[in-house]
Amino acid sequence: MSADRKVHIKSFGCQMNVYDSQRMADTLAPEGFAETLTPEDADLIILNTCHIREKAADKVFSELGRMRVLKETAARSGRRVKIAVAGCVAQAQGEEIVRRAPTVDLVIGSQAYHRLPELLARVDRNGRVVDTEFPIEDKFDRLKDPTRHAIQARGVSAFVTVQEGCDKFCTFCVVPYTRGAEASRPVLQIVAEAERLADAGVREITLIGQNVNAYHGRGPDGSACTLGRLLLLLAEVPGIARLRYTTSHPCDMEASLIAAHRDLPALMPYLHIPAQAGSDRMLALMNRRHTRAAYLDVIARLRAARADMAFSSDFIVGFPGENEEDIRATLSLIEEVAYAGAFSFKYSPRPGTPAAAMPDQIPEEAKLERLHRVQAAIDRHSTAFNSRCVERTFEILLERAGRHPGQIVGRSPYLQPVQVMAPKALIGEVAAVRITKASSNSLFGVLARDAQAMGD
Repeated sequence: MSADRKVHIKSFGCQMNVYDSQRMADTLAPEGFAETLTPEDADLIILNTCHIREKAADKVFSELGRMRVLKETAARSGRRVKIAVAGCVAQAQGEEIVRRAPTVDLVIGSQAYHRLPELLARVDRNGRVVDTEFPIEDKFDRLKDPTRHAIQARGVSAFVTVQEGCDKFCTFCVVPYTRGAEASRPVLQIVAEAERLADAGVREITLIGQNVNAYHGRGPDGSACTLGRLLLLLAEVPGIARLRYTTSHPCDMEASLIAAHRDLPALMPYLHIPAQAGSDRMLALMNRRHTRAAYLDVIARLRAARADMAFSSDFIVGFPGENEEDIRATLSLIEEVAYAGAFSFKYSPRPGTPAAAMPDQIPEEAKLERLHRVQAAIDRHSTAFNSRCVERTFEILLERAGRHPGQIVGRSPYLQPVQVMAPKALIGEVAAVRITKASSNSLFGVLARDAQAMGD
């Protein structure tokens, strides 16, 4: 079917939403929808929402106000525009969305995007549709398989969802309520998607899931497959030079996954493994299911498997009941691990989560002061890590043209942006680059072959 309609999809939040938005576009392409970057041109506008961060719903309703104006303007010129809200805010607040924003035509939950064509047809027949039910059957055993449709590569790196949902029920987190129970895609689906991405020019795949290392998808022989075994299979896909995965839980770093870090050169030596806190008391209140000692044991096992491993993490400060001793324990964990990078956030309550009803909520000014201390420690270690990269040579996946003529931007094995002067013909290649300079956010380098030619 030729594309005679346009869809604008705006993603909020995590990498999984980016992936889901891309699959929405792929699902709609056979229905005659082409992507557009400008909502003013669109016949269908989809807001793919996230509920993790503070005021997520407020941002969505603010955006819907702008979309309402676009829809009314289009209507005056005789053009009908549909507005859809998808993702986690849709899952959590479906009826509230249509009550507060009656111009919305479709509310679609986080596990039903594969049914977009069917749901849009229902809107045409019957008017507004709200579909936020979790599927009863295995959601990955049927139409959600993205390999049913053409897959469009959007660069040399791509995300691939392998797992959704979470069974951990951390007391601060809405994911079990908005994404449901843990479910994993069958191995053959994932391998087929990786092969099609490689055929389209993708060189690096990042496997994603809310709790990705809890992966237990059905293998070719019908038995459950671990993430470590899945990585072994994906490393054999021709054209795929690099593999990554995120986000991990410390309790699910099983033996085959740690062995994959030892055995697979394609698996990059950089792992995001959230700790959330360094205090056992806080970890228990958060229902993290691991202790500080257990977390550090995982770090040690990974470093023993691969000496050049580096780590990033997530930290929440100002969790209910947190005291000075607890925040010092978090700071000491940052010092002990010496993270290459980390994300840190002030705790903010999420309606319906146990932590929102806990006593001893921390005042905002105390949260902010603690956040500044944690971020200063993280920044010190990330700056030191970047500085240690100077004069080293890394294999860099060159991804895109830079801002300056003759410049290409790539990624190091540790996910740092690397800016290098190189011909555009090298985009998509992995090239040896000698790092000459480091900033707080980027590395700068020259092709190793050029450094040798200059006698450097």
